[in-house]
Amino acid sequence: MNKEKVSQLIRELLVEIGEDPDREGLLKTPERVAEAYKFLTSGYSMNLDEIVNNAVFESEANNMIVCKDIEVYSLCEHHMLPFFGVCHIGYVAKNKVLGVSKLARIVDFYGRRLQIQERITAEIARTVRDEVEAEGVGVVMECRHMCMMMRGVQKQNSSMVTSSVLGSFHSSVATREEFMSLIGH
Repeated sequence: MNKEKVSQLIRELLVEIGEDPDREGLLKTPERVAEAYKFLTSGYSMNLDEIVNNAVFESEANNMIVCKDIEVYSLCEHHMLPFFGVCHIGYVAKNKVLGVSKLARIVDFYGRRLQIQERITAEIARTVRDEVEAEGVGVVMECRHMCMMMRGVQKQNSSMVTSSVLGSFHSSVATREEFMSLIGH
C-alpha cells in the first residue's frame, strides 16, 4: 500500500465532506488513517504458510478440539465500516493438530481485509480442514456490524451469527451438537 497516496486521498476526502484538513485536530489525520488502513487490511500481505509456520503436529488425538471466543475485527466490504465479535473453531483431528495460537492467526489472516461475515466463516473452516486434514470442522462467528448499527437501519442491538460445518460436523448431528454445546449454543 502506498501510504503517501492513501494519505492524500484521505486529505481530499476531508475536504469533500466539508472539513479543513489544515485545522489543528486534523493535521496528522490523513497519515494516521493511512497507517490504520495498512494494519486493518494487512491480511492481503500475509502469507498463510508463514502464519501456520509448520505448527502442525502429529497426534493420536481423535477427539474434538475447540478454541472459542477468538476476537475478530474486520471491515465490511460494502461500506468499509468495522464488524467485530468472536469466532469459535472446532475440529476433529485424524492424526494432526494445529498449534492453538495458529487458529487465532488464521482468524486475523482473513479478518484483516475487506470481508463479509459469511465468507470469512467459510474461509476459516476450509483452511483449518486443509491444514490438519481434519475429519470435520465447525466454525461459528457472532459479530456486530457498524454498517447496520450506526447507519442504514440503525439497529444497535443486532448481531449476526454465521456457521460453516464441514466433514463430520456436517454429516453427523451428534458431532455438530457436541460442538454447539461446547461453545455454548
